[in-house]
Amino acid sequence: MLRSLCRTGGLILQQTQRTAPRLWVTPAQQRWASSLPMNTLVLFVPQQEAWVVERMGRFHRILEPGLNFLIPVLDRIRYVQSLKEIVIDVPEQSAVSLDNVTLQIDGVLYLRILDPFKASYGVEEPEYAVTQLAQTTMRSELGKLTLDKVFRERESLNSNIVHSINQASDEWGIRCLRYEIKDIHVPPRVKESMQMQVEAERKKRATVLESEGTRESAINVAEGCKQAQILASEGQKAEQINKAAGEAQAILAKAEAKAKAIRVLSEALTQHNGNAAASLSVAEQYVSAFSNLAKESNTILLPSNTGDISGMVSQAMTIYSTLAKANPKASPKELEQSGNEVQTEPDEQRTQ
Repeated sequence: MLRSLCRTGGLILQQTQRTAPRLWVTPAQQRWASSLPMNTLVLFVPQQEAWVVERMGRFHRILEPGLNFLIPVLDRIRYVQSLKEIVIDVPEQSAVSLDNVTLQIDGVLYLRILDPFKASYGVEEPEYAVTQLAQTTMRSELGKLTLDKVFRERESLNSNIVHSINQASDEWGIRCLRYEIKDIHVPPRVKESMQMQVEAERKKRATVLESEGTRESAINVAEGCKQAQILASEGQKAEQINKAAGEAQAILAKAEAKAKAIRVLSEALTQHNGNAAASLSVAEQYVSAFSNLAKESNTILLPSNTGDISGMVSQAMTIYSTLAKANPKASPKELEQSGNEVQTEPDEQRTQ
């Protein structure tokens, strides 16, 4: 009985039911729905599909995946919606950037149906509507950017297009997951200018790198010269210090030798016939001083009694005797000073 009823309902449905329009099915590719199934009382809905059922021409309910029962003749499957992620190729179109460059651009749109009721009754041709919305939104977003920013900010451009599409497609029960730009074609002249710009940028970088290398080389050379001068100055400083230390030691050695000689001389003068020895030494120095005249300068001043050697010796010995009587316990240093005076006496007489 039930089997006969199902067969009778199927025959009646085939005769009376007109061919229902296929939602979102293009001649090239069927993306959104399969062929509408026939009401056979017992229906099995596949996973990730939603079947919209009308009862007597009015929306009744949406069949969930699994086993479902319908009343023949009264219930009718009007739409079949796929809940999978759907990919739509957005055709290539022309757009003008902010700097008036015409671009040929296409993309790929990824959608998903969230509400089968709105997707069925919210818009007549959802695929065409979404495609046109994506194209107009893409032209609008490209008009806000220059050519250079179009290539650099593709991610932000894609996100802006997705946001604009979702604002309009909420009433359709469709959610745009992402939009990807596939190809961007620029005019040949613009491409040539871009290549020239890239070459100029590369030459600029090469020139900058070369100049930086020259600068680094000059800095290194200057730093080397600076270090060399510092080392040379330190060497000269050490040399002068060593030289001064040597001269100081030489002066000290000469002073010590002279002091020793004066002490020996003072001891000799206190001995027997010391005055005679001193007179002989003064006479020898007097003769030696006269032998050096006119060797360093052409101007010579001589005393009036140049040939009176005995008088000069007597004068020197008189000065020594006077100093010895005035300072009978003179120290060697004082004797050294007196000896210097005696030694410089002939020189003073020569200069008078």
